[in-house]
Amino acid sequence: MSTLLNDLDRLATPRHDWTRDEVASIHEAPFNDLIFAAQSLHRQVHRPNTVQKSRLLSIKTGGCAEDCGYCNQSAHFDTGLKASKLMDPEEVEKKAIEAKNSGATRFCMGAAWRELKERDEPKIHDMIRRVKGLGLETCMTLGMLGDGQAERLAEAGLDYYNHNLDTSPEYYKQIITTRTWDDRIDTLSKVRAAGMKTCCGGIIGMGESKADRIGLLTELATLPVHPESVPVNHLVEVAGTPLSGSESLDGLEFVRAIATARLIMPKSVVRLSAGRETMSRELQALCFLAGAGSIFVGDELLTTPNPDENTDNVLFRDLGLEGDEAARQANA
Repeated sequence: MSTLLNDLDRLATPRHDWTRDEVASIHEAPFNDLIFAAQSLHRQVHRPNTVQKSRLLSIKTGGCAEDCGYCNQSAHFDTGLKASKLMDPEEVEKKAIEAKNSGATRFCMGAAWRELKERDEPKIHDMIRRVKGLGLETCMTLGMLGDGQAERLAEAGLDYYNHNLDTSPEYYKQIITTRTWDDRIDTLSKVRAAGMKTCCGGIIGMGESKADRIGLLTELATLPVHPESVPVNHLVEVAGTPLSGSESLDGLEFVRAIATARLIMPKSVVRLSAGRETMSRELQALCFLAGAGSIFVGDELLTTPNPDENTDNVLFRDLGLEGDEAARQANA
């Protein structure tokens, strides 16, 4: 077993000085050792057999000026997706009520924008207040933020702001050219300075090398504050996007990324996010064993498919998992 995996008490204390070599030694440990350490640490820091259910809603779809190679909402690519205007807050509230009734405890809202426009802030703030009023955690992804915008989102009650690093700094320009790595770091800094929690992770299976996956994980774990929420997405290939036709990633490599994230960011919630639609039950079970503590529920994510509610309910039943809402009620 890697010497780094031998001291779980030490791993349970967050550190921000990880080197790529250290992260690589964890990522490349014998698989059984890696999973055992990840599950052991997960049980030490988080509630076992409890998985948060989150719902994701596209509040403004398509027409985005960015050229993210994985995204069918980019105006640069012909994917057949029709652009829409920003939803009304009343309609967003109805969707949030449906999410809560289905057991979700976090409601995430995404807009296909390069950056948040000041003219849209009143509607956005209204959405936050309405969803927050239902007792749900609130999360938004609205692109880059300018001066003062993060503070106003925080004042409206936003709990989390999602802004992913996506991949390693070295591979980044192969995926996106319309916004820089430093742009992403700047927005994350604004979010932290405003007192909000960050939701920040990446996408696995975009043709990146193993070194790039290790690089992404190292960058996340060496941020000034670990993201409280770390989504690990599997690429969902969409026809018409540059990354459609990417070489498939071995499932065990995906599990290694989940387990490594669990071990190097011990207090963060590692989120098994996009891509579950094409994962077997067994692969998802391995991800939970490796420390994934959250999923998105509902038939659709922003614009891509997701397992339906009944499928997830059966999976939870067969694995003996419960949503965090059920856990809260049991402890009330």
